[in-house]
Amino acid sequence: MNIHDIRAHFPILNQQVNGNDLVYLDSAATSQKPLAVIDALSTYYKEYNSNVHRGVHTLGTKATDGYEGAREKVRRFINAKSMQEIIFTRGATTALNIVAQSYGLTNVKEGDEIVITYMEHHANVIPWQQVAKITGATLKYIPLQEDGTIALKDVEETVTSNTKIVSVMLVSNVLGTINPIKEVTEIAHKNGAVMVVDGAQSTPHMKIDVRDLDCDFYAFSGHKMCGPTGIGVLYGKKQLLENMEPVEFGGEMIDFVGLQESTWKELPWKFEAGTPIIAGAIGLGAAIDFLEDIGLEAIEAHEHKLAQYALEQLSQIDGMTIYGPKHRAGLVTFNIDDVHPHDVATVLDAEGIAVRAGHHCAQPLMKWLKVSATARASFYLYNTEEEVDKLVAGIKKTKEYFSNV
Repeated sequence: MNIHDIRAHFPILNQQVNGNDLVYLDSAATSQKPLAVIDALSTYYKEYNSNVHRGVHTLGTKATDGYEGAREKVRRFINAKSMQEIIFTRGATTALNIVAQSYGLTNVKEGDEIVITYMEHHANVIPWQQVAKITGATLKYIPLQEDGTIALKDVEETVTSNTKIVSVMLVSNVLGTINPIKEVTEIAHKNGAVMVVDGAQSTPHMKIDVRDLDCDFYAFSGHKMCGPTGIGVLYGKKQLLENMEPVEFGGEMIDFVGLQESTWKELPWKFEAGTPIIAGAIGLGAAIDFLEDIGLEAIEAHEHKLAQYALEQLSQIDGMTIYGPKHRAGLVTFNIDDVHPHDVATVLDAEGIAVRAGHHCAQPLMKWLKVSATARASFYLYNTEEEVDKLVAGIKKTKEYFSNV
């Protein structure tokens, strides 16, 4: 990987913020977009903007080919068996809600269990809370180890024959924990439960093979993997999706509409009501091409190196608390003694350094950590060790500033 060449694809990085070169360390919230994606969106709108599927004219055919071509790229990217298993959504949140509303409300009843972890993003907590409330099921949590990982013995003890759904993130957006999803899936299946995976923080950063994981559902967003906002994917095993009802109704997803009854299209279109996210899908396809040209293995190795370097440097600063395990994905979440994370982010922003501060849509985890908020620096394929050095210098400046307040 030539980082200089890669950075040249991201025009937004070539700017100053508050008189300093931009150091963008917030890719866990959203990644920046390469020219290939920006150009793909521009070309669609300038040259073949049209609705898909229904039209027989040339623009409609080109738009349909672009949209469905992107679906095939996604299928190949995560190694799904069929394009029928790839549903385009507004993002990972929508994808997880589809599973909760369509599969969960139909297959979970009073006395059943839904199992998640304390580290989950709100998008993988609240839908299951709602299913539990409506059905009378019990929502259970796999306990965390002291370093923010999960132990398989705890998974074995938490998942029982009454468990119908296990839903776990592959990578934590706060701790950087990489969960043993394949092994958790085996435990879920052994107990007759389906396995749902929140892949929002993993899909951009490592090679994903849903058939190897053997998960039943897998959700991710395009905007965290160099794609546009407003596009995401739900993967589901075909036999499960075929038996699920849509949660949105209208045009595009119907086969026949009568006065009292209607029937649905086959997969995947029965879950894609209304005009779909055409430009977003085409942009996501361009992002996949871009990432594959570089190589997910190389991206993962680069981020791991940056995360380890950041851990080494930040650990040497007095008064720093760093959360999460030593072996982690490409992010570092921390607090500075007696300085609120929002103040940390504000001072860093004055230095041109963009980090995220707050509860990171993970309030149950914040409660487990016994904090109200943290600061987070997250890395991607375009970040450098020099930027980590600037982060370290900025944190030292923050400590110095607040020690004199």
